[in-house]
Amino acid sequence: MDATLKLWSVILIVGALNYGSRLSFIALFARRQVPALLARAFRYVPAGMLTALVVPMVVGTSGEALPVAMPKAVAALFAGVVAFHTRSTPKTLAAGMLALWALQALVRHIG
Repeated sequence: MDATLKLWSVILIVGALNYGSRLSFIALFARRQVPALLARAFRYVPAGMLTALVVPMVVGTSGEALPVAMPKAVAALFAGVVAFHTRSTPKTLAAGMLALWALQALVRHIG
């Protein structure tokens, strides 16, 4: 079998399996009431997923030394404080990036 045909076969099979697995949950639970405890737990899924995506980037799990990862952590904490006080995504992103760039420049200048 040609390599291109194999690739497209895998893409189509994985896509069909993905679609089928998602559709099965929608079809099974569309007419059922979600228990209150589970519905309350679902509210925390986006925050948990965002945390799972952001923390490894901030902490630096790639074997970086602590001083190299420290500007990321300090900038993330600063962005968290800005987010808490302003509740504004653009202000949070701007403050976090400016803090990160300033701290990285400071670390480069010092060390």
